[in-house]
Parts: sequence; structure tokens; C-alpha cells
Amino acid sequence: MKRTAAPLGDLEHELLTILWTHGEMTALDIGRQIARKLKDATIRTVLRRLEQKGYVTHSVESGTFVYRATESAESAAANAVKGIVDRFCGGSIERVLAGLVDAALLDPNQLAVIAGKLKRKPR
Repeated sequence: MKRTAAPLGDLEHELLTILWTHGEMTALDIGRQIARKLKDATIRTVLRRLEQKGYVTHSVESGTFVYRATESAESAAANAVKGIVDRFCGGSIERVLAGLVDAALLDPNQLAVIAGKLKRKPR
């Protein structure tokens, strides 16, 4: 797993989700996809923050910034969970899973699916 990334604000998450869905895009293209009306400067500021946090990178094509996510949504989610595990459970994923079971958020069938994936995963 990579480093634990800085948490995302709602607008940051919204823009990153657009990049995960559509792939590489310009700020203008992202603005066309976002559900709410935002100024171009706002979109560029949020993209710059995402880049500073390590979620996004850009290249320059014909003088235009083209943005792309640096990792998949699944990888970003795993890193966010790692941050929660480290912060609240001292790095113990076992404590997190036990808590999910105790809170009825994870049932034995789901644990069996996870266990099956672990058995099949090459080491």
C-alpha cells in the first residue's frame, strides 16, 4: 500500500470521481461534467490542491493542462482506510474488522468472501 494521503474535501472528491470515471481531462472538460456550476478558477484551484495532496498529476498538451488521477478509486479508498486503521486502531486491521462485525456492518458471508480472496492472492 502507498502512503496515507491527505483526506479529501467534498468538492475534491467530486472532481476526482470525474477523473476516475472519464480518465484524462482538462479543467474545462471537468467543469462540463460537474453537477454544480463552478467558476473555472475554482476548478483549477481544487485541481491544484488535489495535485499537492498527490491524488492528481498533469501534463501539458498544446499549452493546456491535462489532469489524470495518480491511482485508482480502489487504491485511494484502501489508503483512506489505512489512515483510519492507523489513527483509530493503532494499525490493527483485525480490530477494524472485529468492530465492523460487532456493528453488524460486515457479516460472516462477507468475511468468507474476503478470506477466499486472500487464499487465492499470490504472495
